[in-house]
Amino acid sequence: MDGKITRDMINDLIKAVVAINDETTCESFFKDIFTATELEQFAQRLRAAKLLLEGQTYAKIIAQTDISSATLSRVSNCVHRGSGGYAAVLKGVDGENKN
Repeated sequence: MDGKITRDMINDLIKAVVAINDETTCESFFKDIFTATELEQFAQRLRAAKLLLEGQTYAKIIAQTDISSATLSRVSNCVHRGSGGYAAVLKGVDGENKN
């Protein structure tokens, strides 16, 4: 952690996100907590992760999302060597979309 940002602050954010139980509240919270650009960047990274997990090439992902190659590389590293967060979240999203 850097300076005044504490683990407790991170934990509070995680608890806040976990406590959200509907899309309307989630959208409102995200619009309040993130700038429009930050929200777009998070959405772009999540879509890139989904496409990576589907086996898409870097070129196709960049064409579809307009993500930079540097950011795509970081997302790819997380998808393939990270803690599994992208895959777990996307599995939940895909599971909900199929119902």
